[in-house]
This record gives sequence, structure tokens and C-alpha cells, in this order.
Amino acid sequence: MERVSAPTLDTTNTARVAAPVLPPLQIGPIRVDTPVVLAPMAGVTNKAFRTLCREAGASVGEDPGLYVAEMVTSRALVERNTEALRIVTFGADESPRSAQVYGVDPATVREAVRIIVAEDRADHVDLNFGCPVPKVTRRGGGAALPWKRDLFAAIVRGAVEAARPYGVPVTVKMRKGIDDDHLTYLEAGRIAEGLGVAAVALHARTAAQHYSGTADWSAIARLKETVTRVPVLGNGDIWSAEDALRMVEETGCDGVVVGRGCQGRPWLFADLAAAFAGRPERVRPGLRDVAETVFRHGELMIDYFDGDEGKGMRDLRKHMAWYLKGYAVGGDSRRALAMVSTLDELRTLLDALDLDAPYPGEAAEGQRGRAGSPKTPHLPYGWLDSRELDAEHSERLREAELSVSGG
Repeated sequence: MERVSAPTLDTTNTARVAAPVLPPLQIGPIRVDTPVVLAPMAGVTNKAFRTLCREAGASVGEDPGLYVAEMVTSRALVERNTEALRIVTFGADESPRSAQVYGVDPATVREAVRIIVAEDRADHVDLNFGCPVPKVTRRGGGAALPWKRDLFAAIVRGAVEAARPYGVPVTVKMRKGIDDDHLTYLEAGRIAEGLGVAAVALHARTAAQHYSGTADWSAIARLKETVTRVPVLGNGDIWSAEDALRMVEETGCDGVVVGRGCQGRPWLFADLAAAFAGRPERVRPGLRDVAETVFRHGELMIDYFDGDEGKGMRDLRKHMAWYLKGYAVGGDSRRALAMVSTLDELRTLLDALDLDAPYPGEAAEGQRGRAGSPKTPHLPYGWLDSRELDAEHSERLREAELSVSGG
């Protein structure tokens, strides 16, 4: 298979935005000069996409940040599930290696973290308490879990204790709470800090919001005032480097976590690296450079799936609409790319585009993916009656370890 090198994307000097003066982001023993973290996203942040993001960040000559793999369930890891082990397998050039674990049973989470650190599979472990998906929250998992503060504490304590002998830092990513009447983030932040986590990250929405509306950055500021001994990271509505600078300026957070904003735009990490270094250049790729990035993504996907071209191409399809957002690409071409089956077909379809088309400006920027609408959270019967876990809910939680990510 012929290889193409990573495309060199044109950059443009845009508005000069003063970068906030931030010390390096310190996650336990890990120092990250650019205070930017790639959020784990199911089906998106596998090794192929992480490679593109890291290359973009490094292309401007700055430390590229911290890139977290897709979430893996603790039960799947403990059971040595093949796909779970693939998720926590990193490239030789990935350093530091970051894995995210989701679980609801303290003993299972502890064992999953022990496997990761004892087998030297990652240098950093993040715990997911942000998933708003109904089939998780209806069993008390994800963003619903911190409401049971004893369960939250037990999971965090077990993970930190499992990782400590190996010098691997554990962090927590969470939401504001279940809804505006049942907020948990300040108490959860205090608990996590007290139990020895290396950082806490807040997606400034509730489970009820899902991804709708506007992230409440003021909550990040309140968490920063509450958690004072470890870094606080902000997440939500970072669509550009300027958004990241503004979040830090408005909230005082120690760094940012970028999720949907980089979908179809791995070069956003070049913008972020330049912005936090106080540099004005921003990547504004024409369609030719986008096409080369898509093709390289396809090659990397095939490698990730051990040469399975069909599987790699099927996984790539979801990215097409994100990559082509705002560009003058006709409906027939978009549909064909969204059904691509082979690398040769991908090359042919990309070459048929108007590759001289320039960057379309604002049409290619802004919100990515589906925002959806607010939803009433699905919770176990009686979940909100007490902040403590009872025996009945404890048993039900064992069913909540599903291969679903988010947050």
C-alpha cells in the first residue's frame, strides 16, 4: 500500500489574541507545556485520529498536548476483551499514553486500572463520570453516578490506590450533575481532590442538557475556586483556539479539554498550540489539504484494524460530514464518500472533487456534530431519594457497565 506523508496545511495569520500566561499543565509526574487535552470520544479518538491530532499539534513546533484514547469499560478490560485491549494499545511514538476507564463497581474499576498500570499500557488514567446516555444513567452510571457520593468516592479511591504504586496519575472527568436541581460537581471535585486525583475536568453541562444549549463556563470558574490543590480543566463549546483562550481567561482554569470541536478538524490542535504560545497563525486548509488528511486518516484506520480495509473504511465513513463541513462538495459526492469501501475508491472519490477550492471561512467553523435537545434524565427508581447507595441500587449498578462513552 503506497503511503502519503502527512499534508502540510497552509496557515494564515488571523486575529492576534493575547494568550493567557499559564504554567505548564502538571498531571502528576506528566508535564504538558500546551495545556490542551483531547477528550475521549467513542468511535473517534482511536489511535488513527490521535495520530492526526498529535501531528497537527507538533507541526507548529510546540508541545502537542495530551491525547486520551476512547473510553474502555472496566468489565471489558478485566474480562480481557479483544477490542478493549486494542483500545488501550498505543503507538510506539505516543507519549504520554492516556486511557479512560468507565465503570460502576469499585472492585472492577480497581482491577481494570491495576491491569492498565501493571501491564504498562498507559501513563495516565482518566475516570469517566460524564456519560449522559439514557441506557447508562437509567442504571445509575455515567453522569448520574456522583449523586451517590459514597459510590463515587469508592471508585475514585480504588483507582488511585491501584495506580499509585506504579506512579501513574488518575484524573476525573465529570458533568455539572444530573440536572440544575441536582448538581454534584463541586462536592465531587472536593472528594476527588481529597482522594488524591491529579486533576479534575468539567464538561460544563448537566446530563439533562446532553450536548444542547450553551456550556456554563461559570461552573468551571466555581470549580476552580473550590478545587485548589490540583489542576482544573474546562470542557464545553471550544470550537476554535480563540474559544480556548477565552475559556481560560474567563474561568481561570488550568487547561482545556477539546471534544466535538476537533471532529473533522484535527488541525485544530495546531491552532491551539500556536494560540497558547502567543502566536497568531491558524490553519485554514483548502479542499486539497482536507482531501489528503482524509486519505491519510483512511490509511491509518486500516493500520489500526490490522490491515482490515473494509473495517477501516466503514469506521472512516462517520468522519466525512465533519471533514467536508462548509466546503463546496455536492450531495452525490458526499453520499459516495459516506459509503466508501476501499482505499482505492476513497482516492478516486477524493481526486474527483474540486481540489482547488479554497478554505470556505466561517462555513467550515463553529459547532460540530449533533447538539440534540435537552432530555429528562433516565434514572433508577428512587435514585434521587438519597445521596447514599443502598443494596438494591448496588446490585442494579452491576448491569450499567456498557460500552458507551460520552461526557
